[in-house]
Amino acid sequence: MRGYVLTRYGGPDAMELRDLPEPQPGPGDVRIRVAAAGLNPVDIKLRQGALRPISPFRLPIVGGCEVAGTVDAVGPGPNRFAVGDRVYARVDKRRLGAFAEFVCVQQELVAAMPASIGFAEAAGLPLAGLTALQALRDELAVGPGTRLFISGGAGGVGTLAIQLAKHLGAEVTTTASVRGEALVRRLGADRVIDYTREDFAEALHDFDAVLDLVGGGTLKESFRILRPGGRVVSIAGVPEPLTATKDLEAPPWVTAAFWVMSLGIRRRARKAKAGYRYLFMHPSGDGLRFLATLVDAGQLQPVVDGSFPFDRIAEAFAALEQGHAKGKIVVTL
Repeated sequence: MRGYVLTRYGGPDAMELRDLPEPQPGPGDVRIRVAAAGLNPVDIKLRQGALRPISPFRLPIVGGCEVAGTVDAVGPGPNRFAVGDRVYARVDKRRLGAFAEFVCVQQELVAAMPASIGFAEAAGLPLAGLTALQALRDELAVGPGTRLFISGGAGGVGTLAIQLAKHLGAEVTTTASVRGEALVRRLGADRVIDYTREDFAEALHDFDAVLDLVGGGTLKESFRILRPGGRVVSIAGVPEPLTATKDLEAPPWVTAAFWVMSLGIRRRARKAKAGYRYLFMHPSGDGLRFLATLVDAGQLQPVVDGSFPFDRIAEAFAALEQGHAKGKIVVTL
């Protein structure tokens, strides 16, 4: 089979297409014949080695975090799936492997694909969808009447977060460029701030919750729009101690490092009388089953900005790294 392999940490040339032996499913695994795989900013961070202290790999390794395809084989033991089932998954963070013609995934991380969409759309759903679901439902407890601000609403996570937040009953404000405004309004945003012309921190106030997808100065300014007792969850900011213990099950030195790294942002949160949490999503077959029901009910629509054939995966990554994608970028096999 062919796979897109991380050979060393570095730039785009650190990954290359190679011929590899087909993986064999172990106990509790299913082997998926890959039809499509999603690309994500975390793939770039992994390639660059930015996550090496907390996610080390023995190189070379096939990259890729999310996949849609057909069950090709099942491993020993009880099976939830049969050969021929159409499935999708956010693969194990320690194994990766989605950028290949076949990938083995633990069954508890796999779910039946939404029946109403194709492989390309399904492949762009697991990582971003689970991130949005866990941030909004599990961390921010978004519900009817919640005043929610989402920064960067036109991206891969943002397009799904807007829809999920509306499903949960929230009033949603987001930022987007002129090019992305029509998209986020179509997905349900109640108010859109053009970040190229307007300062959201001056225009907004008394929000209950913020989902930060941008980081940097946007994250810092987000605390200005919260009511006392509000909360910020970020996937683009600075990890804090709970990230290490809850999301990563990391050793104590990582917890200590995150405590130091996050001093400034936690101080800003205390000054605003607000909470702050950095989220590393976790793979979940249960979460994917929930997302699939929403898709098939017409309440959640995956947004694909671009689809590339697998042999042009380097071009797909170049498009992702430009940072202007509206929705997800995927490769198809």
